[in-house]
Amino acid sequence: MGCRLFLIRHGETSWNKETRFQGQVDVTLNERGIAQAEALSKRLAGQNFAACFSSSLSRALETADIIAKPHRKPVQAVPDLQEMNFGYWEGLTAKEISQKYDRESAAWWSRPLENRVPGGETLVELAQRSVQAVKTIVQQYPEEKVLLVTHGGVIRCIVATALGIDLNQYWRLRQDNTSLSIIDFYQWDKAILMLYNDCSHLSSGQVPPI
Repeated sequence: MGCRLFLIRHGETSWNKETRFQGQVDVTLNERGIAQAEALSKRLAGQNFAACFSSSLSRALETADIIAKPHRKPVQAVPDLQEMNFGYWEGLTAKEISQKYDRESAAWWSRPLENRVPGGETLVELAQRSVQAVKTIVQQYPEEKVLLVTHGGVIRCIVATALGIDLNQYWRLRQDNTSLSIIDFYQWDKAILMLYNDCSHLSSGQVPPI
């Protein structure tokens, strides 16, 4: 099997609902986000995870704690799995960003690898730190299942890098709140995407509608 990595985006926050760029601002889950995490926890209750990891931001840690509870595993916080630092864009909507940072926004959406968000990171920097963190985890658990709760940008970087996709197109990889993606790593350069952005656990009627 190799290392089977269960990649999960955190549950919904108030800023998600308002479509605001969160980045590294420490926003907590809202009521719907908690319900999403609980639904996914029930779905994954039968899995046997060797370890549970999370970004060190609250929205990811809260999600991971809920999912990991049935497994009685401690959640290990990894700062390098934090979302991209969006600098001056954090707290703004895409519309507000395009109005206030028109030229910078157009450049970033065109080539995020090379263009730095004002006051923040480049996509290269996000990819380097997050991918290295995941490589370390995969090496530690070469034949086991691992739970990892993080952010949309991080998951896109991991999936795109593992599959050899141009990271400048990473925004084309949709990531919903508490979506589940699974990658089997036989080696780092021999990864198979088994599942992507699956949200079937959210159709149980236990999660409040949008």
